[in-house]
Amino acid sequence: MKKYEVIHQLKEHKIVAVIRGNSVNEATEIIQGAVQGGIRLIELTYTTPFVQDVFQEIHSLDAVIGAGTVLDSETARHAIICGAKFIVSPSFNADIAKLCNRYGVPYLPGCMTLNEIITALEAGCDIIKLFPANHFSPDFIRTVNGPLPHVEIMPTGGINANNMQEWLEAGAVAVGIGSDLMKAYAKGGLNAVVAASQEYCGKL
Repeated sequence: MKKYEVIHQLKEHKIVAVIRGNSVNEATEIIQGAVQGGIRLIELTYTTPFVQDVFQEIHSLDAVIGAGTVLDSETARHAIICGAKFIVSPSFNADIAKLCNRYGVPYLPGCMTLNEIITALEAGCDIIKLFPANHFSPDFIRTVNGPLPHVEIMPTGGINANNMQEWLEAGAVAVGIGSDLMKAYAKGGLNAVVAASQEYCGKL
């Protein structure tokens, strides 16, 4: 899948499930539940133990799989080798941007200020992750898009089924969600994740 195809998928399906599993089995089941519930974009974080094994377990799912909590270029390359189609980090890292550009993989860095956003844009980032989004309101996107109408933002952190649509209406090209899915799994296992994912998809 080429870079522009991945970006198209992000904009089309809009919901990125950020999965932080405590084990290979837990992460795999949550991801399977999310996909069964209709979510087509998965961000598997590198805080998950034996994350490469999770990549192997989920590679055949009908979803675009990316890697999250990527803190350096070495981890980004490992994720790409494991099959990640996009790379996400909590802050901007120039070395990750350079490596992702080299291999034609979208890089979504976490940014909070206009200076950080412009730095990421100049490094070739097509979509900026607003993180943590719970420190902002959806009006932040409208404000940024005033002087920078071409900036495409994906808020992550504090996004839920009740406020997701407000962010999208404000101009977000996609949203990152996840804590609700983990909570659902803790309470009701895979079936609860499926139901929670269906709720999110039903809000689009």
